[in-house]
Amino acid sequence: MTKILIIDDDQELCVLLSDFLKLEGFETLTQHNGAEAVEHCKENQYEAIILDIMLPGMQGLEVLRKLREFSRVPILMLTARGDETDRIVGLEMGADDYLPKPCNPRELAARLRAILRRSESVTEPPLVAEKIDLGLTQLDTSNRCARYSGEDLNLTSAEFNVMWELASQAGQVVDKESISQAALGRPLSAYDRSIDVHVSKIRKKLAQAGGENLILSVRGIGYQFVTGTGASAT
Repeated sequence: MTKILIIDDDQELCVLLSDFLKLEGFETLTQHNGAEAVEHCKENQYEAIILDIMLPGMQGLEVLRKLREFSRVPILMLTARGDETDRIVGLEMGADDYLPKPCNPRELAARLRAILRRSESVTEPPLVAEKIDLGLTQLDTSNRCARYSGEDLNLTSAEFNVMWELASQAGQVVDKESISQAALGRPLSAYDRSIDVHVSKIRKKLAQAGGENLILSVRGIGYQFVTGTGASAT
């Protein structure tokens, strides 16, 4: 069974989600305190984490920051409905996806499967090409590593998928709906900023490695990865 950790102080909700996810083939364990959850994760491995923003002991965003210091485990945040700020900040800090509370357990299970499909902890379906070489930019699906000028960009699983989708169509404009379907495994919903935030993070990491202005914004459509000399895919 796929092991999932639920970090939420609402114990009744944890029981409800655990019971439903068990029927969906997941094995769950719960933690109700943020600080204790971080220490627990240092000693225990999970294939994904469901993380509530509002927690005692340590707020969810701080838990996320602490977890990202030592783990790349896929994290799905639960946020207050309508609180876009928490969602954007969470994605910027390395969360893989989010759902507003109260959430539909069936949608939660679907989102979990989507992030698991693209995570490093499961076998990825074969892609059209295993490597992309765009001058100083290289992506390799065998280790899900993206580099610029030889420097590892240290992308999250979601960021790697977004960058792969753009780089594999370098020179072309890729609409956000297509990126969301291919990289996140779900349709783009109204007011969803996930793709924008992931692209922003990729740009920052590229810039830190010396690769600025490689991803262009096309207003009202999506993004374009700028082609480099000797670009190729194998």
